[in-house]
Amino acid sequence: MSALCRHCLNIVEEPRGKAPSRCPSCRSPKILKHPELLELTLAHVDCDAFYAAVEKRDNPDIAARPLIVAYDGARSVVSTCCYIARMSGVRSAMPLFKAKRLCPDAAIIAPNMQKYSAVSKEIHVLFKNLTPDIEPISLDEAFLDLAGTETLHRRTAAQSLAWLARKIEETVGITVSVGLSYNKYLAKLASDLDKPNGFAVIGREEAVRFLAPRPVSDIWGVGKALNKKLASEGITTIGQLQHRGEAELMARYGIMGRRLYSLSRGQDSRHVQAGQRAKSISAETTFSTDIGDVDILLARLWPLCEKVSKRLKSSEKAGKTITLKLKTGDFKTLTRSHTLAQPTQLAETLYGHVKPLLEKAVPGRDFRLIGVGISSFGLLEDADKPDLLSGSNDHDKVVETAMDKVRAKFGDAAIAKGRSLKAKK
Repeated sequence: MSALCRHCLNIVEEPRGKAPSRCPSCRSPKILKHPELLELTLAHVDCDAFYAAVEKRDNPDIAARPLIVAYDGARSVVSTCCYIARMSGVRSAMPLFKAKRLCPDAAIIAPNMQKYSAVSKEIHVLFKNLTPDIEPISLDEAFLDLAGTETLHRRTAAQSLAWLARKIEETVGITVSVGLSYNKYLAKLASDLDKPNGFAVIGREEAVRFLAPRPVSDIWGVGKALNKKLASEGITTIGQLQHRGEAELMARYGIMGRRLYSLSRGQDSRHVQAGQRAKSISAETTFSTDIGDVDILLARLWPLCEKVSKRLKSSEKAGKTITLKLKTGDFKTLTRSHTLAQPTQLAETLYGHVKPLLEKAVPGRDFRLIGVGISSFGLLEDADKPDLLSGSNDHDKVVETAMDKVRAKFGDAAIAKGRSLKAKK
């Protein structure tokens, strides 16, 4: 049995299969033991309550208090919360009014995405110290493949990951949880087993036995609808799927049946895709009361188009598929999309094409949320080429470029279009 001290990175070999309760070198109790510990190289690293952890790091006065990160409004939802708040039943995506009832003593702090993005970049620098094979999933989580790095670092993948977790805590000031396995599905599952500040391992020999008693909702891709359908047919645990053949599951659930068959047996052929980038950029806002007036909705739509445009320009991206998102008062989501002939970065182009989608969708409905997004990224050099017939794209590009320069120097509020001023009324 191999054991790893997560504090000093010492590997302890116990031939009788019994790992020590403390490290013989540094006496730390943070001992991780697993028979396949020295062989596994694929990891999922997940920051613990990321937004809340960053806010607590920056404000020691709330370090011992329950904390909820959310915009404080009547229709707001919880972005995330610390583990103290979770003990009271608060969860991400919960309506804020409900979270306040469950945890009335909680501090409420609005999200600061710019700060969280900066912290995420610090963490990714440390990732790159270990391996180039990094697949970011979001600001606070990523897959890392450490195969082949053992010689370079002169330590096993498990030792490197323990070093990483310790380094993030020392230099960034937050904790992460690590899942180590032989594929992405099990690595992600493992990272959630020992939170916060945890390190869990799922090996090949135990995978099928480990998965058998777990709920089918633990399978990647099984959402509420499929979970309900499986339950109606008497399937509630992964072990029950392990007794079904692939042909049977595909006949019943289509292409998803193949995934149910493979993942229930701990089989996942997906590789870590290094350099994976965001597939879309979006912005949305939730209203304090439902809105059904198309003019008011259009006024709320314009600043979202400007926000998406700003993100496109800062990330040097341009997209072709524009998507409108609307959510009704009873939480039903509507989406409408339009694909351009060429990619764009311009707020005016976004607004011009999403406006008719909104005007067509609104009549007879009230909405609690509106959002706009763009995807299908193309080559930047192909973006916003002049329209030979009207020249409108060229004019819009000149105007927005001039506005961007003014805002870069004097702030976002320094200049605005008349449409923006109407939106503030």
